[in-house]
Order: sequence, then C-alpha cells, then structure tokens
Amino acid sequence: MMFFGEFEYKLDEKGRLPLPPRFRRYLKDGVVLIPGPEKCITVYPLAEWKKVADTLTTGSLAPSKMRTLNRALFATAFHMVIDSAGRISLPAPLRDFAGIYDEAIVAGVNKNMELWSPDEWAVEKASSQVQAWQIIESLEQK
Repeated sequence: MMFFGEFEYKLDEKGRLPLPPRFRRYLKDGVVLIPGPEKCITVYPLAEWKKVADTLTTGSLAPSKMRTLNRALFATAFHMVIDSAGRISLPAPLRDFAGIYDEAIVAGVNKNMELWSPDEWAVEKASSQVQAWQIIESLEQK
C-alpha cells in the first residue's frame, strides 16, 4: 500500500470529507486520525496504525517518556469508518487544530495520508519541495 498524489475536496455540512477513490480499497477497516506534527491531520489505515502502536509498546524509551508519547498520540486519536459514499467524518477538535473548515487537501505521503487546509498546504508544499531536493542531493553524495 502506497499513498501518493494530492486531491482537493469540499467538506459537507456535517464535516465529512471524501477520500480519493483509489485510496479507499486500502481503508476498508477504517482509519485513525491524529493531529500531525505540523498543522495537519495525519491519517493512518488501521493496519498501519497498529504497527505504530506496536512500536510504542516495545520501544527503548524511558517509561515516563513512553507514557508521555502514548498520551499525546492515543488520547487525541480518532478511529473513523469510511461511509458508503467514501467519506470520513472529521472530528471538530482535529478540524480546529488543522484549520480545515470548508475545503481540504488530501495528500498521500507513502504509508499514510495528511489532510491540510489549502492555505497551509500551499506553504508546506513549497517548503517541502525545496527541502526534498536538498535532501536528495545530500543522499546522492554519500
């Protein structure tokens, strides 16, 4: 499973967002939504989220750091099921966090997706593209 591309969708009046049709077959068990490290919503297929969860039970961090990390991730996570129209509901706390109200960009980022407000995505996309080429060039030099 690999997610790539960017797609712009409108949210409906109930805060539901369509997901790209080509992604839906990988999401039959639902998705887990969490606040992303940037101002976006990170979307994991349930199977991928379980892999993340497994690494957080076997990590080498100190117990206090592991508790902090688990609280930060799991207390703010939402499990959502895709409806028959291919939409997921975006919980209000996550919409507020990411500034997503009327429209959202769905960005495939390999094993998961990110949901962005169009304005935030424009800034992030420009920055990421410049940094990506710098990182690629540094990898080629090794």
